[in-house]
Amino acid sequence: MSTGTTTAHIAETGESAFAVSIDVSGYHLIGDEPVEQGGGDLGPAPYDLLLAALGECTAMTVRWYARQQSWPLERVEVTLTHAKGTVEGKSMKSDHFTKTIRVIGEDLSDEQREKLITVAARCPVQRTLEGTPVITTVAAS
Repeated sequence: MSTGTTTAHIAETGESAFAVSIDVSGYHLIGDEPVEQGGGDLGPAPYDLLLAALGECTAMTVRWYARQQSWPLERVEVTLTHAKGTVEGKSMKSDHFTKTIRVIGEDLSDEQREKLITVAARCPVQRTLEGTPVITTVAAS
């Protein structure tokens, strides 16, 4: 899990109304919106990538902790959902994320399983989403 500066470059491709080329950390992806949102469904939508980032970070954090403890974790699986909805007493819509964690390992104790689920809620991406990140938008020169 890196803590340095990461740079991503995103540029429209023209392949659909919203298709973009994404270059980050030496990897290339295509992003787009689904057809029903006016895109060409050529790749994951922005919230798809956000959900995937949260799940990836969660699985890696659980694996990292199990390795640190030398626990017999065979595999971790994370299933996530994201929905926009209202919260009682608030007029604004909120983002609701649900993470379902499956820790697989016959030799894990109940206490170890519980701790791994607790650790899953502490992944860096989740902490960023729960925090107050500072996002600065500037014009290119």
